Amino acid sequence: MSPRKLKEIGNTARALIPYGTTEGQTAKIVDVIADVIRDRGHTADAVDINGPSSTLPAGYDAVIVGASIHMGKHDKHVVEFVQKNHDTLEQLPSAFFSVSLAAHGDTGQAETYVDQFEEETGWRPDQVALFGGALLCTDYGFIKRHMMKKIAQDKPGNLGLDMSRDYVYTQWDAVKRFAEHFADRLKSTSP
Repeated sequence: MSPRKLKEIGNTARALIPYGTTEGQTAKIVDVIADVIRDRGHTADAVDINGPSSTLPAGYDAVIVGASIHMGKHDKHVVEFVQKNHDTLEQLPSAFFSVSLAAHGDTGQAETYVDQFEEETGWRPDQVALFGGALLCTDYGFIKRHMMKKIAQDKPGNLGLDMSRDYVYTQWDAVKRFAEHFADRLKSTSP
């Protein structure tokens, strides 16, 4: 996919970061992205989409959408949000990031998730990233711990199998580079 050229939007951009998370790792990633955007002199507003799709508020110059994979699919509320706001997203500088265990060791599968998302929504963001998620075993109940152990055993990428501890597979430097790249592309070339 070749990215569209981002439009120039002045000295300070206002970025919206709508996201969907199942267990909270995507929200942590959003916090880092928002901090980087702000450190680059822009405004960033993060919004957890945890209900029926809503309309993208007016006044934003750019959008970074994030969604986690759960049961092989991106968050349905994020899918609905993108479908409802497709035309606006196509007009703004945009990015999408997907959070999954597959991104840690099975990038082919992680890319398939993004392809499915793009097919389902019809949206082709300017920039896409895949970030590893987390196994937060100490937060899981007995049944979910065993279910996640089975999933971890079946996935490539050397996922942790000791269910008495947590595993974070997010590469924070990659998250920062993704956000820096997006924020830097928002800078105006005018003095």
